[in-house]
Amino acid sequence: MKIRKIIYPTSLDEVVDVLNDNIDVFVETEEGMHFTMTVCTPLFYLSYMEKEGIDYIPASPPDIIVKELTHDNILRAIESFCEEEGYWMKAYFLLGMTDEFYSKEDMDKMIYLLNQNALPI
Repeated sequence: MKIRKIIYPTSLDEVVDVLNDNIDVFVETEEGMHFTMTVCTPLFYLSYMEKEGIDYIPASPPDIIVKELTHDNILRAIESFCEEEGYWMKAYFLLGMTDEFYSKEDMDKMIYLLNQNALPI
């Protein structure tokens, strides 16, 4: 999978601290697929936990993590997610869809079948 373009709904110029923030990006591939992803920095996670007074990151759809919010870092990270025919890009995107991708009941059935060795791995 190859990237055609990355669109920043919020301009990177508007990011106050490129080492400690997050940003949404829209990714269009040459194959015509469109993805919305969140890119953040490790310091953003630490700041979030401090701000909320917690010692963990609550369960949520996964983010793409970069050291610094620059176009080059974001591009390289997203390119790595597009390797292997976009396996991880597709997986991260679909995981963010929650019940629209797999309902909890579908996941329960799949886990049950895996535990029964009834699904090929």
